[in-house]
Amino acid sequence: MNDLISSPVFGVIISLMAYEIGIYIKKKGKLSIFNPLMIAIIILIFFLAKLHIKYEDYNRGGQIISFFLYPATVALALPMYKKFALFKKNAIAILIGIFSGAISGFLCVVFLSKLFGFDHVLIESLIPKSITTPIGIALSNQLGGISSITVVAIIMTGIIGSICGPLLYNALKINDSVALGIAMGASSHALGTARAMEIGETEGAMSGITMAISGIVAVLLYPILWRMFLVFLK
Repeated sequence: MNDLISSPVFGVIISLMAYEIGIYIKKKGKLSIFNPLMIAIIILIFFLAKLHIKYEDYNRGGQIISFFLYPATVALALPMYKKFALFKKNAIAILIGIFSGAISGFLCVVFLSKLFGFDHVLIESLIPKSITTPIGIALSNQLGGISSITVVAIIMTGIIGSICGPLLYNALKINDSVALGIAMGASSHALGTARAMEIGETEGAMSGITMAISGIVAVLLYPILWRMFLVFLK
């Protein structure tokens, strides 16, 4: 049994099973709150804790799944390419949305973190919460944060955004596909983009473009903003 648990195949299989259960519950519940990834995370936490399985043993397979984050992110280029003419038509609106989302996201993290008394390392770990995981981890390391905390923050941001984003747009009666895509990509990265793709091809393409550019903007902008904030505190 220990050999099975220590095998990378074990982590891959239980991850896929948990996600399939999440998809099944989402289809039956038909509500956005039943996010398959969130359900899978809850199932895995319960399963590992109940059977006293070490995270290190599970993560041998989890690392294999994490590896596919990179090609999955690159694969988003296809709908972006198909809708690139729409991007050029709305380039100014998209860039304004990206910079607004990047700056507001940074300020929210920093000021709320200071309000709750978080130390600098934790703030540096939370700053990249709204950009896709591969870029977020690299940025967190650059800032001096803890990458494992960054990954959790990114996942939770994506889940909450993918659930709440469409609900807010319906509540506010916003019907513009480009606006929805920009908002989802700027705030909820890959998970928001996946949800936007479920809504429509235009929404998904705009979200993918926004997510990609937001990552570049964050890498260039956040270290400068953080250094300025540290100087201001002194």
